[in-house]
Amino acid sequence: VNTFLEDLKSLLHENLYRLFMTPPTAFVFVFTILPLVFMICMAFTNYSRIDNHLMLFDWVGLENFKTLFDSGSILGSTFWSVLVWTVVWAFFATFSNYIFGMILSLLINRKGTRAKGFWRFCFVLSCAVPMFVSLLIMRTMLQPEGAVNVLLRNLGLIAGDASLPFFTNPTWARVTVIIINIWVGVPYTLLQLTGVLQNIPEDLYEAARVDGANAIQTFTKITLPYMLYVTTPYLIVTFTGNINNFNVIYLLSGGDPVTDLSSTAGKTDLLVTWLYKLTIDKQYYNIGAVIGIMTFIILAIGALFTYRNSKSYKEEGGF
Repeated sequence: VNTFLEDLKSLLHENLYRLFMTPPTAFVFVFTILPLVFMICMAFTNYSRIDNHLMLFDWVGLENFKTLFDSGSILGSTFWSVLVWTVVWAFFATFSNYIFGMILSLLINRKGTRAKGFWRFCFVLSCAVPMFVSLLIMRTMLQPEGAVNVLLRNLGLIAGDASLPFFTNPTWARVTVIIINIWVGVPYTLLQLTGVLQNIPEDLYEAARVDGANAIQTFTKITLPYMLYVTTPYLIVTFTGNINNFNVIYLLSGGDPVTDLSSTAGKTDLLVTWLYKLTIDKQYYNIGAVIGIMTFIILAIGALFTYRNSKSYKEEGGF
């Protein structure tokens, strides 16, 4: 029979990994795997507030999927319009942040820029402010009686009784959320690309100068390919993250404006915010489960296909 010290030694030296791995594994199983299985099962039932099926519900097979894909139904037409806007939003939110972050990182890291550390510090400082705080402040400032509209009235740029429809006009609202997403997201992209720029081998630039390459040729042949090579996985993760970017949309516009009273989604709603409204506000749990499954399938296939066809994946040995 082992003594207490021998059991303790065995635990610390032979079974310590089991001790540390058991809690996170249990949490993943309880809070990730079980809800996922429950959601998949729910998608094939009529579990919703409709006809009081919250207590007694039946297995309906693929009926929920047919309803969602039927463009002739209200839910179906809403799904396709929200899906199109979600893809458009993710594209602009990803690449606008990337392009502006790239421009700023190039400006800060060029040889002629003074006080580089100060400029980097300014952007790092902006990252210290929680994103939800920044978004709520911007939402307040852009209201009809917010600081921006009041300032424009005082400057005489708009009429005294008028206000810019930042969140009441569909086009204005969509442009507004994209611009504000740039404002809150560029500092993170800047820091990512600054690290990439500082790790580009100087020998490549020296060889380009010897060959007589100008600044544009150096950027298009060395800097840009290197940055894309290194950051392709980052772009894929960012794009998929923007597909599910709940915070920016919900905290800024709440999915508004709603122009069709029969619709359950607003003009800035993404699939994830629409799913939230369907499940929390409308209690259409079965349709929400279908949307969650479809979102996962689209993201998984898109991310896998994009990454496997990227240069980063095909040439993992190095640049």
